Amino acid sequence: MKDVYKKRRERFFSRMEDGVAILKTAKVCRKTRDIDFPFRQDSDFFYLTGFDEPNAFAVFEKKGKRRRFVLFVTPSEPEEEVWTGKKCGVQEAIKDFGADEAYPSSEFLDRLKDFLTNANALYMKFGNDHDFERAIFEQVAKLREQERKGIFAPKKFFDITDVLSDLRVIKEREEIETMKRACQITGIAFRSAMQAVRPGMGEWELQAVFEFEIKRRGGKMAFDTVCASGANATVLHYSSNSCRIGKDGLVLLDGGAEVSYVASDVTRTFPVDGRFKEPWLSVYKWVLRAQRVAIETLKEGVTYAQVHGSALECLCEGLVALGVLKGSTKEIIEEKKFEPYFMHRIGHYLGLDVHDEGAYFVKEGQSRPLKAGMVITIEPGLYFPVADFVPEYLRGIGVRIEDDCLVTKNGCEVLTDDIPKEPEDIERWMAGGSFWDRLLPASLEGSEI
Repeated sequence: MKDVYKKRRERFFSRMEDGVAILKTAKVCRKTRDIDFPFRQDSDFFYLTGFDEPNAFAVFEKKGKRRRFVLFVTPSEPEEEVWTGKKCGVQEAIKDFGADEAYPSSEFLDRLKDFLTNANALYMKFGNDHDFERAIFEQVAKLREQERKGIFAPKKFFDITDVLSDLRVIKEREEIETMKRACQITGIAFRSAMQAVRPGMGEWELQAVFEFEIKRRGGKMAFDTVCASGANATVLHYSSNSCRIGKDGLVLLDGGAEVSYVASDVTRTFPVDGRFKEPWLSVYKWVLRAQRVAIETLKEGVTYAQVHGSALECLCEGLVALGVLKGSTKEIIEEKKFEPYFMHRIGHYLGLDVHDEGAYFVKEGQSRPLKAGMVITIEPGLYFPVADFVPEYLRGIGVRIEDDCLVTKNGCEVLTDDIPKEPEDIERWMAGGSFWDRLLPASLEGSEI
């Protein structure tokens, strides 16, 4: 994998003007008094370095044909490592991560002046870490005071995210293969959840089934799992997962595995008792139809807005057929009558971040044409909250269907197509009943959420 990061750095250098780029690792965040959250590396930092320890800095210097990659890392300290585990250390940063030079993190600020002096341009993140930005610009200000001595500060400033987003949005072969593995694990987890669900089960229990299948295969959770039964499915980012599942209706499960920092993101909505009934089935079929239309539209050269629009038109037709709205599809879209029932876009880029880097519009009002190698989720939905403006027979129904799609020259490859979503396929998969009844019950008194 070391070659993958080297090639990424070469592409990044090719986009840089002469100057210096600086990245800092993600912060370690405190969970409780003396316990930290599990560390997760900043995706841009990982993309260019493959380095996944905290408290490090990466510097990329370009002067004419000269390229230099420097890492500042936490030194290996045997006494500390008894508590925190083995660290890479300074020498290994050169050997294992391809750095041209490496130094202890504690020396970064002392050496910062050398990197900034007479650099034409500075690339860094803005609005992300105010203390870090302040330290850098204090040094820039000091250099400006020395211009009469022929010592110059950077003249140009660029947000490094703008450069990296254009690189990250097109996936390399290795990243696609890793994503396929994440999708494969996610599919196993969904199929297991479908065979576990039953009335009376806790949402948290179904969540545990799903996450167990991912973690036992070496995956991590790409984001907090949404396990929403009944009316909870009308809350887009419902995450408490704290209710018991009712005797009928649907469960909306939205989750995904992360493998080697690459995410998957899938949603399936399926019946609690294994059989689709009305009115849930009619709503489900319209969402599935909208997803099919969007996936058929998705290919290189088509814009993100066109993909969204194709699904939106279908959903508006469905809202009329379901007796929710009246009027023509054009009128419903122009007047935004659909928004109480479909309030999000058709999907998002997927990669090292669940909502990955990449622009959706090249300028105001002009949607970006999609390119082969992009991965985008296609996730239409219809949501009918328990509210007076919703027809009574639809209140409390929420349906979303989401797949991960790799854009190709002539269409797209649905990376999660093996996860059942046709109503008859879901019913067939769930026909054997729930295996949950065969497990020993949780007997600790007061153990429920």
